Formats: sequence, C-alpha cells, structure tokens
Amino acid sequence: MPIATVNPATGETLHTFDPLGAEEIERRIALARTAFEQHRATDPATRSRLLNRAADLLNADEDRIARVMTTEMGKPVAAARAEAAKCAKAMRWYAQHAAELLADEHPSGADIRDSGAARVAVRYRPLGVVLAVMPWNFPLWQVVRFAAPALMAGNTGLLKHASNVPQTALYLEDLFRRAGFPEGCFQTLLVGSGAVEGILRDGRVAAATLTGSEPAGRSVAAVAGDEVKHTVLELGGSDPFLVMPSADLDRAAATAVTARVQNNGQSCIAAKRFIVHTDVHDAFCERFTAGMRALVLGDPMDESVQVGPLATEQGRADLEELVNDALEHGARALCGGGRPTSTDRSANLDKGWYYEPTVLTGVDDRMRIHREEAFGPVATVYRVPDLPAAIAVANDSPFGLSSNVWTRDEDEMALCARDIEAGGVFFNGMTASHPALPFGGVKRSGYGRELSAHGIREFCNITTLWYGPGH
Repeated sequence: MPIATVNPATGETLHTFDPLGAEEIERRIALARTAFEQHRATDPATRSRLLNRAADLLNADEDRIARVMTTEMGKPVAAARAEAAKCAKAMRWYAQHAAELLADEHPSGADIRDSGAARVAVRYRPLGVVLAVMPWNFPLWQVVRFAAPALMAGNTGLLKHASNVPQTALYLEDLFRRAGFPEGCFQTLLVGSGAVEGILRDGRVAAATLTGSEPAGRSVAAVAGDEVKHTVLELGGSDPFLVMPSADLDRAAATAVTARVQNNGQSCIAAKRFIVHTDVHDAFCERFTAGMRALVLGDPMDESVQVGPLATEQGRADLEELVNDALEHGARALCGGGRPTSTDRSANLDKGWYYEPTVLTGVDDRMRIHREEAFGPVATVYRVPDLPAAIAVANDSPFGLSSNVWTRDEDEMALCARDIEAGGVFFNGMTASHPALPFGGVKRSGYGRELSAHGIREFCNITTLWYGPGH
C-alpha cells in the first residue's frame, strides 16, 4: 500500500510520500535510543510541563488537524475536532497523575521481614524505545493514548502509522518536537508494513504496542515473541449491545445509533451486535431503524453530516461482502444494505467510498457477519428469549473487547458483570475510552491494557529494590 493521502470522499490522491530508506531508519532508531538515555533522567515535573505544552499546542491546532484527519480518513469534521480535544485532555490527565501512578511502593509487614530485608521498594522504571504500530481510524487518539503515558514514564517512541494517514503521523512528531521534548523522543517512521519486523528485531527497540487487525497483531506478536519483547495488542471487536425488558427503550435505541455509527462505524469498540429480549425486540427495532434511517450521510467536511465515507475502497468492498453474504443466507435489511445514491444535497456520494447505515435481522451462525467484524455502519440484531440466551450470543464471538448492557435490574447487571467475556461492561450507556479507566480486551481482541495506571505501567520495568540489614 503506498504511503499517501487519498481523500475517501472523492477517491482523489492528494499527497504521496516516499518511504524511509534503511539508512534513515537506522539513524532514527539510534536517535531514539540516545534520546531515551536523556529523557529517562528527567524528573516527572519536567515531563509534565512538556506534555502540558503539547496539550496546549494541540488545542490551538484543533481545527487544522481536524481537517487533515477528515481529509485522510473521512470522519465527520466535528468528530475530528472532538478527537483532538480528547487527546489534549488525556495528555493533561497523565501530566497531572503520572508521578503518583509511578511513585515507589513500599511494602511492609511480617512478610517483608520474613524476606530478610530491612526494607524493600517497588519502582517503575522505563523500558526504553517502544515501537507503536497504529491504525487510521482514530489517527490522533490511538497514538496519544500510547504516547502520553509512555513519554511520562520516561520511554521514547517510534511511530509506524497507517499508510493512509501520513500527514497526521507527521503532525504528531512535530507536535512533540514543538512542545520541547528532547530530539528523538517521538519520531514518525514513514515506512510500509514490511519494514516493521526489522525495526522490532533491532536490539535497541525494547517493546511494541499495536492497535489494528487480528492478522497484524499476530504478525507483531510472533516477531516480538521470537525476540522475547513485551507487547500490548488492541485488536478487533464485535461488541454486543444487550437490551432487556426493563431498559429505557428510547435512550437505548438512541444510544445504539450513536454506538454503531461513531467514526462512520469504523471503531473497534463500536457496538455491532444488538441482542434484544423478545418482549421488546420489535419496539427496539422500530426505534433503532428509524434512527439509523434518519442519519445524514454526506461530505464529512459539512458540519451537519453525521456519517461520512469509509476510509478505504477496500474497506467498503469488505463490508459489502459481509452484508451480501448475510442477505444471501436469509438475513433481511430493515434499512440500507448497499451503496447510497446521490441526492441534490450530496451530489458526489458516487465518487466516494460511502455505504448506507444498515440494520440486518435474521442473522445466524451460517453467516460470516456472525463471526467477523463489520467495520462500517452495519448493525446486526438478534432476538433472544431471556438474559442467559443473550449472554450466550454475546459470548459467541472470537472477540471480547467491550460490551453494553441495558437493564434496570440489579440482578441482571450482576450476572452480566460476572459472565460477559469482554474487557469492559458498560451498563445503560455507550462504551467509551477515558484516560482514568483501563482499556483492552480478551480472546482475539488482544491483551494488555492501555490508559489509567495499568496503561502507564505496561511499558515499565517493575523493579524490586531489596535492602539488607543495616539500611
């Protein structure tokens, strides 16, 4: 795949970039290692000041970088501005809390005395150079939620971003440089996926983090395993959205629409499988389908547009295959089900990679979409007789990223909290990531955690300090 900005609303190639050669990759890895020796020695207050400065710069740049993101991957420009603001918020959160999250721990008591130590401590020390392999769907947020904690912990970063968002990737390097981080602390590597293995095998690279597809995660994990290097993987998701009879149906249906089409439906934590109790199935479907049908589809630079194009032509083709397979095996489209036709309002829909917001019913395990992630504005709805059946459908997936449950019954909440196989269970609300809360999944959704204290400690050497008698 070429490294290029291709506007998904028009299919037009706007900028192309030459990939870095071997000599420049070597120079940048060496620079990252040198920067680590300098950066690891800085105190938390200095790092906090630099990260707060980066947040200030990002806030000032919100409109400009939002338009770049929208041009490169098609998200509505209002959502792109919100993404930039969220990144600045996360930077400030880590700037404020990192020192306490990484403070030495001092275990005490009879067990410590039994170890023969006069005193002990647990210290969180940075690992070194971390390679980040990141996707295009949240081209700022996915990177910042790694970079902010990693830099605050004293690590340095090398970013291999998706090849269709090169301008966003270059902006991130420039942002941290302008904020005053030492040269080489955060660098963008404009390289293809074929270069990742060599970079990860380099002895100066200590660890890797990847957000992306399951095949990409398998590849990086295999190389890292061979090199015995730590990894964090956040992969696909096909999140369930359970609706029980006690739910507030109006709120549940309205939230379901947002949860399914956020980021044009291209989000790992977007709700994708809507599992509804038979007593409220028809009422929910009526509300949900009406909401999906009413969405404004069009030019993502238009402030009133709610759903833009898919990011790539191949992504739309993949989505079409899933939907067509389901329809051929007996599923029914309550709305959508194909490419939109142009209207007077959006005369160029046929030029971009648009797909109609779609609701499918009658989905079963013969259909690919039952098992595979639908990365676009397509929802599947299941009818179930009770909560145990709903949980069984929710868990009948290779993925386990997050989940949503709509019920006002405390016993039902307790059962879901115990039994749903996911990294998160959100009750009566939409799954979202927040810097104070751990984020990640189970099963084929990956391993490790981002954000919160867990995220900043992922790329730390958790070190035991043991002091013998006399100290």
